[in-house]
Amino acid sequence: MKIVAYHRVSTARQGRSGLGLSAQEKAIQDYAKAKDATLVGTFTEVESGKDNDRPELAKALHLAKVTGATLVIAKLDRLSRNAAFLLTLRDSGVRFVAADMPEANDLTVGVMALVAQQEREAISKRTKEALAAAKARGVKLGNPNGAEALRRASRGNTASLHAIQSKADRHAQDLAPVVESLRSEGIASLGALADHLNDQGMLTPRGGRWHKSSVRNLLQRIDRLADSAERMYP
Repeated sequence: MKIVAYHRVSTARQGRSGLGLSAQEKAIQDYAKAKDATLVGTFTEVESGKDNDRPELAKALHLAKVTGATLVIAKLDRLSRNAAFLLTLRDSGVRFVAADMPEANDLTVGVMALVAQQEREAISKRTKEALAAAKARGVKLGNPNGAEALRRASRGNTASLHAIQSKADRHAQDLAPVVESLRSEGIASLGALADHLNDQGMLTPRGGRWHKSSVRNLLQRIDRLADSAERMYP
């Protein structure tokens, strides 16, 4: 049996550091050993999980096709949560297997792909509903003038600093149901939360894009406000 290994990491930083890559490599190596398979090629993709334009995967599929090898991945969700993409892969004519689910067949993958797409759409729907509810209360998410306000505060204006902190608290309260909705769907990492908040066009208190550090600050502020509320209303 011949196999082609395909790994995926979602950011350039993970690609350089090997974060998550070693676990994928080991899973595929263990599978190859169990099947007494020959590894004819290894490909590693560094990209976004929502991006279906994957040149390394295309190379892996081509090599598998011309050599008659089986494409092997560590986990099925390493490929994509996009149903159309998984179904295209299923119909590519290349045999493929996930090391964590070697018994999966075309029908299994098709069903899982549709479920994954439904989950993704549900996450988007719940996030939009939470955002719409906040807007219905008259909330304006984001503060385009936040940067200038911070500059004024840095010059020693205590009143301005207090106002900025109050706005940040209100902003955190408005985003709390959105964050809770995402977490309930299993989106809990700082990077994943930042990606979803940016995808929905939500701004940080300073009017910018979300990053891991700003999401961390948001979560800490939400937790602090929740603790304060509990102490005030036990």
